[in-house]
Amino acid sequence: MISVLGAEKLSLVEIEAFLAASESVRFVGCGRTEIYGWVERLLCHHEYPLQGRRSKGLLRAYVECMTGLSRAQSTRLIGSYVRIGRVAVKPSGRPRYQRHYTPADIELLAAVDEAHERLSGPATRHILKREFEIYGKPEFQRLAALSNGHLYNLRHSPRYGLRLRHFEKTRPTAIQIGERKKPAPNGQPGFLRIDTVHQGDGPEGKGIYHINAVDELTQWEVVLATPRISEAWLMPLLENILQQFPFVILNFHSDNGSEFINKTVAELLEKLLIEQTKSRSRRSGDNGLVETKNAAIVRKHIGWGHIAPAQAAPLNQFYTGFLNPYVHYHRPSAQAEVRIDAKGRKRRLYKLWRTPLEMLLALDRPQQFLRPGFSIAALKRVGRVDQRHRSRTTHATGQKHHVRADKKIGLNHGPQCNWTVEMTVYGKGGNR
Repeated sequence: MISVLGAEKLSLVEIEAFLAASESVRFVGCGRTEIYGWVERLLCHHEYPLQGRRSKGLLRAYVECMTGLSRAQSTRLIGSYVRIGRVAVKPSGRPRYQRHYTPADIELLAAVDEAHERLSGPATRHILKREFEIYGKPEFQRLAALSNGHLYNLRHSPRYGLRLRHFEKTRPTAIQIGERKKPAPNGQPGFLRIDTVHQGDGPEGKGIYHINAVDELTQWEVVLATPRISEAWLMPLLENILQQFPFVILNFHSDNGSEFINKTVAELLEKLLIEQTKSRSRRSGDNGLVETKNAAIVRKHIGWGHIAPAQAAPLNQFYTGFLNPYVHYHRPSAQAEVRIDAKGRKRRLYKLWRTPLEMLLALDRPQQFLRPGFSIAALKRVGRVDQRHRSRTTHATGQKHHVRADKKIGLNHGPQCNWTVEMTVYGKGGNR
């Protein structure tokens, strides 16, 4: 810091020369009281009200240069000198109230919160009141009458923060897309559970993603693959999946992943009049059905090895031409029978095994659940045609055959992709 003494006693000629020589130099005053006193001495020494217009402008520029004040602030100080003959600090018009709770009280409150690990407001007030009334500690006299609202004001004060710091965990932002609940089909098909299965990482990057959708009641399942789970790839795939179900879709349930919980998917489902729900916290069974199908269908037939994104198109040909029809018409799934035991607990018994088509046909008037353009006769006919086709390609003794997906659909694996898809086919007389 450099102090300039006697600067207010310079003549006007010296001030003009000083301003011309110090254009690149910036001065700042040390304090408001010192600045106001220096400005008052300068204006008094040069008898500012008696000066001409040019001299007044020179003095104003000199005040701005030496104090670092703006033009408006310098003009305000000079105007105050012209009106009352002095430059004084204007007293504040804000009402000042006496502080009831001292810094010592705030520190005492912080000590109590630290000892009790920051309880709620009513609990802390009760502790403060007992410290004064029961244990007779005089330092708690003012805090004993502390209100609940002002207690939180003191906790937010700077003095409290110097004594005790409290950090809260980040609260998650609620996303208003989808309702958190477990779907209840009530004997009606069209309640889908959907999930993604990632096919591993490789040296060249991410692998493909399988999108697995299962109807909760009939266990009708549709699996397709996508190179990426971005919006550009996922939206056409979702529309394709929804079109492959023969019945009307009423519910779309997923976990809380952003690939399904987003505005684009929500707009698509809203356009199709499909309710969107998502899994609840700490309820792993909400989406448990599709998780089991991920292992029993996708992982069993596709495996765990890395598959490059370029193989998504030929893999979808395998899904639509072989795996999905096999699951629909020929692969039986267990249907749970829920019973309540003597202690009121739910017991699930898996005694009934049916294919998804058989489960759909077992419903009361199944035609009412189908989409326009589908019929029960057409589904039966597709199932019989597929069965005859498989019967011609298997032995009558029921010998197991393996359909290699790489030969059927011409996959080009490359040196880093060595995987085989096997699908078990049973002919007439085969045992499951």
